[in-house]
Amino acid sequence: MSAEEEKKEEEKPEATEATEEAASTQPAETPVETAAETEGSQPQPVTGETVAETEIPIGEELLLPQDTLLSAGIHIGTRMKTKDMDPFIYRVRPDGLFVLDVKKTDERIRVAAKFLARFEAGKIVAVGARLYGREPVRKFCEVTGAMPIIGRFIPGMLSNPLYSGRIEPSVLVVSDPKADAQAVKEAGAIGVPVIALCSTDNEFAGVDYVIPTNNKGRRALAVVYWLLARQILRERGTLPPDGSPSLSIDDFEVKLAREE
Repeated sequence: MSAEEEKKEEEKPEATEATEEAASTQPAETPVETAAETEGSQPQPVTGETVAETEIPIGEELLLPQDTLLSAGIHIGTRMKTKDMDPFIYRVRPDGLFVLDVKKTDERIRVAAKFLARFEAGKIVAVGARLYGREPVRKFCEVTGAMPIIGRFIPGMLSNPLYSGRIEPSVLVVSDPKADAQAVKEAGAIGVPVIALCSTDNEFAGVDYVIPTNNKGRRALAVVYWLLARQILRERGTLPPDGSPSLSIDDFEVKLAREE
């Protein structure tokens, strides 16, 4: 055996050990929840599970613990994806549901709250046409002093100067650009900025700022509106940086009557 071959033989064990060590430090695949969120349905709890696509780097804190956000299903999208929402989608699951990036949701709630805190409370209007969005909108307005429009949006409420119930907001928050399309349209006609909660199936026509989230789930809407309200109060200085409103997330959630 030549000197060169002997040198190669001596290096083999060291290379093997390095390979094994690298392999042992690789994170194992983690189970992904199988909650399916469709129109009006609720995601199944995923407490205790780690969703790889929504993990946050060490040192970066979310507004709420990651398990709380995941159990609320704020990251669960639909089986449809628009080109507009593509930057906020992490991946598609085997069951066809698109998964949103909770870190981007967290970041955009912070930015939206900072923006909304600049306005007079009574000039902020929050809209929720769908059932699951009504109580979160109502409580959001109760906590922040904003004006709620719940249920059917009456055409001309923003744009018709002859309508006796006309309101003149400075900014509009909508729960779903599809369900609240009339409000979005009229806000655009009078030059009022629109902040919208958008799922994977939404488009951005008429929307000025997007908060990517599950906008159909009962718990998800409660969590997002509670977080937005809390951040607004913190930005105003009404709450300390680590303070929370007197109303809880449960108070923001729609309560469904039990069937007899």
